[in-house]
Amino acid sequence: MRDVRRISRPNARFQQWESLLRNRNKRQRAGEFLVQGVRPISLAVELGWPVRALIYDADRPLSRWAAGILERAGGERVAMAPELLRVLGEKEQDAPELVAVLELPPDDLSRIEVGPSFLGVVFDRPSGPGNIGTIVRSVDAFGGAGLIITGHAADPYDPKSVRASTGSLMAVPVVRVRSHRDVLEWVERERAAGRGLTVVGTDENGAADVADVDLTGPTLLVIGSETSGLSTGWWEGCDTMARIPIGGAASSLNAASAATVALYEAARQRGARTGTSR
Repeated sequence: MRDVRRISRPNARFQQWESLLRNRNKRQRAGEFLVQGVRPISLAVELGWPVRALIYDADRPLSRWAAGILERAGGERVAMAPELLRVLGEKEQDAPELVAVLELPPDDLSRIEVGPSFLGVVFDRPSGPGNIGTIVRSVDAFGGAGLIITGHAADPYDPKSVRASTGSLMAVPVVRVRSHRDVLEWVERERAAGRGLTVVGTDENGAADVADVDLTGPTLLVIGSETSGLSTGWWEGCDTMARIPIGGAASSLNAASAATVALYEAARQRGARTGTSR
């Protein structure tokens, strides 16, 4: 194993990593974020994410999994006192076996590939990082190509989002852009290149039930913010607006639930068209 740095007390390096847990500006300036858990770290290494550091418990023997990750991945090796590792893992008792410091990917729409079976999601001005992570997980589960986050929004690399994605953040490109205009310009470029793309908004006042909207072609689903729904710009920019029929006393679905229902419907239609099932 390569050289190992040892941290037994809260020094400047530890404090820098601790700040990544609660401060998105520091995550942006440092260009990195923290990840823990077997599946997320394994996927990050398998999929070639740049690993800046791997931090492990200085007092605990490594499992076969952890030893394998330390052998395969790049980055600095840090043996840390368990009480400090618990802080980075946001654990009150047991410290995580490994915490990975990963490099933030670029916010570039070219990371999202548009092909004949494209299915992507836009989340407009989300306020809850947990909802972002949940939608990333659903995009991954139903074969989506990526998630675009527009406007003033929560951070997909917030620890709550990273945890809610259960590793899918490593597998699904997530791109942040300033506004709906950036996305619609990207859509027009894709169309000009011969890649037909339909933009389908979701709203309780949509013109048709989502099951009656053709989602079998290249489709970009747009989900509104948890508090105010879709912006006027998105209402004007979508090719069609779909609603999810609901009953009971609920007036609407949670944004992550709405995205999951729409993604499932797209996957169902595509399975029906090809004679397969999910």
